[in-house]
Amino acid sequence: TFYYFVRLCLDKILLQCVLQSRTLSGADAINALRPFYFAVHPDFFGQHPKEREVNENSLKRLNGYLENLQKPGFRSFKPTQLTFYVREREPNSSNVQESFSASGFRAVSFTLHTRDLLSTVLDILNSCSLSTDHVQSLNVNSQPHKEAKSTVNRPIKWDKTYYTFTGFKDPEEELEQAQRVETTLLSWLDDNEASAVKKLKKSLPLRKELERLKIELSHELQLSDIRWQRSWGIAHRCSQLHSLGRLVQQRPEILENVKGRTVVFTDRSGMSAAGHIMLGTMDVHHHWTKIFERLPNYYKLQKRLLLLEDRISQLLGGIQVIYIEELQPLLTLEEYFETLNSFYNKLRDSRLPFHPRSLRGLQMILESDRYAPSLHELGHFMIPTVCDPAALQWFIFAKAQEARENLKRKEEMMITEKELINTSTERFSLDRLYKEPSVSSAQMIDCCKRLLEESLPYLQGMHLCISHFYSVLQDGDLCIPWNWK
Repeated sequence: TFYYFVRLCLDKILLQCVLQSRTLSGADAINALRPFYFAVHPDFFGQHPKEREVNENSLKRLNGYLENLQKPGFRSFKPTQLTFYVREREPNSSNVQESFSASGFRAVSFTLHTRDLLSTVLDILNSCSLSTDHVQSLNVNSQPHKEAKSTVNRPIKWDKTYYTFTGFKDPEEELEQAQRVETTLLSWLDDNEASAVKKLKKSLPLRKELERLKIELSHELQLSDIRWQRSWGIAHRCSQLHSLGRLVQQRPEILENVKGRTVVFTDRSGMSAAGHIMLGTMDVHHHWTKIFERLPNYYKLQKRLLLLEDRISQLLGGIQVIYIEELQPLLTLEEYFETLNSFYNKLRDSRLPFHPRSLRGLQMILESDRYAPSLHELGHFMIPTVCDPAALQWFIFAKAQEARENLKRKEEMMITEKELINTSTERFSLDRLYKEPSVSSAQMIDCCKRLLEESLPYLQGMHLCISHFYSVLQDGDLCIPWNWK
């Protein structure tokens, strides 16, 4: 028995040596994950805002997991479930850059529970059905993935008496227990409240600086608002406002045409379909200057766009053409004008017999990535630009009454949502309560109602974001899923 026990100990030491020889550096891990990042990067999901936001949130959590693995003495072991929308590959494409179809993607969910970078990288690639061949070419002493898998899966079955005798924890039992226990709001807040408070306190000076800069620039330029398309950190936002402030000092004359407008910091520069001034965060002052110089021409195009919307409305019985930033991709003014113009020409040639003003009070948005019309739960019609005019006429007539009921319900829900947000903010002494754009009003209402039934002292003074996942943002905001348990 003693010999058997010694042999088991030696086997364990040998197993640890094998695992240590198969280590990746942080740079190696990034290189190995390039096909994965290419498949899920949010910038490739511009036409799909919901999927883009899911990938943004999951990448934040994945990066946090990878960072923890590289910390000296890292021992905590909490399985992390992630969901990504992965762009589909063309079946016969051999070129990586061309192997993804622009028309489709699939949802992939997997749980990370590995303790080293190499195993984590291999798990991610395999979960997304991506090749792992390139991992072997990295400058690490790694085994083929099939062997790596078998090692991590512990082919040596330790006798349970070994753990009883030594007091060591059985890793298989730990994993099974962790997978059985579902994350609850209270347990997650208990584990993450201290970290969030620390990050929040650290961000407070920057938050005050951001608010000061925003107020000063809005007043100086007489802007309606300053927004951000994506959830950049506070430091990043301050840097962007400082850049705009320097441009104002250097070229004050070019900013005369911004009065009453909204400035949006986003991925590219121009004017948005909603009429907002877009400043690309990767562009230099020279590009921003050109945008401000072109504003008079943009305003002329915007007038033509509004006239085009009115003409479409007249052809469709008075239905209002709208653009909803939260639900539609961020289009430039030029892109949206081309979409409207193409749709208008198609309607004009079809001469649909809509009675004037018969659909007044209804709303519709145009979408370029759909083939069949639909009615959104918020009451607006979602009309494909390629929709057959006859099918469009039948669909609108059939759904008109339901659309009016949905619009009325939307107004009631928005009032209820606002009241619940105010009540919850006051009840838990929150500094701020908000939701991600992909969370609907119905989901937010359900979330707030259930929150108000709980006692949550952890939330005092915090910034709480209602999302689809649990996470702590870099500036201390707490993100919880709307359907928390």
